[in-house]
Amino acid sequence: QVQLVESGGGLVQAGGSLRLSCAASGRTFSTSVMAWFRQAPGKEREFVAAIRWSGGSTYYADSVKGRFTISRDNAKNTVYLQMNSLIPEDTAVYYCASRYSDSNLYDRRLSYDYWGQGTQVTVSS
Repeated sequence: QVQLVESGGGLVQAGGSLRLSCAASGRTFSTSVMAWFRQAPGKEREFVAAIRWSGGSTYYADSVKGRFTISRDNAKNTVYLQMNSLIPEDTAVYYCASRYSDSNLYDRRLSYDYWGQGTQVTVSS
């Protein structure tokens, strides 16, 4: 089992920045990929960004490229999502996820094994 705990959400004005954190614990040694997804009211959960635990390669949804940065601290078993130039459309609950599979299909929600409880991000116009 892996436990994921997100933090760092909040209310920010458009153009502002936030940094989300996801602390992993438990059986993390087999984790291949960690990712962030988000879900806005009335919409499906969508992929935001992913990072390979070994090597650190990163992948982004087109909607956040150039604005968001995913990173990791292996020693702390923590993944971060730095969000800059936020827009109201970024408003959502953001979820951290991890998986054992090293598949290249990073945006496939069902490929992830563990999820955090989510943290709310609200961007006001």
